[in-house]
Amino acid sequence: MVIESRAYARAGLLGNPSDGYFGKIIAISVKNFWADVFLQESQDIQIETHEKDLDRYLSVCELVERIDLCGYYGGVRLIKAAIKKFYEYCISQNIKLGDKNFTIRYDSTIPRQLGLGGSSAIITAAIRSLMKFYQVDIPIEILPSIILEAELDELESMPVLWTGLFRFTRVAFTWICTPKF
Repeated sequence: MVIESRAYARAGLLGNPSDGYFGKIIAISVKNFWADVFLQESQDIQIETHEKDLDRYLSVCELVERIDLCGYYGGVRLIKAAIKKFYEYCISQNIKLGDKNFTIRYDSTIPRQLGLGGSSAIITAAIRSLMKFYQVDIPIEILPSIILEAELDELESMPVLWTGLFRFTRVAFTWICTPKF
């Protein structure tokens, strides 16, 4: 049986991007774009790569274009971070997962690097799939914290709002400190 979980894109005005998945935030869901995660039982743990995660290129130009579009990392790191944080949550709550293994893959229609929460959506869908597979209930008020920890602790990524504020602060500081003769 294949378990499928979906999380939609979101445009956030205030709050952490992962909080858009049942945390405290002012945001809107963008149902035109989503991230899907598919999980099914298998003999060992396997993370299938998305076409955007493949490391084969027709030329150096194509490699550079892909880096400009997607950065240096793809969605596989998000799946790994989600699995790790899910496992750590279960350990902390004395939840035994049993000996079931799985194969997991993702797909996303969320445009990258536009502040629509694509990373948060992939992590959210992955954790939801793991919850269904292992029949674990994570309280809705705790789930956003786990998603945010996956992004901050495991991936050291700054949510878009913080990144924007950091850039704005840096630009404003540079402007204030620049002599105006």
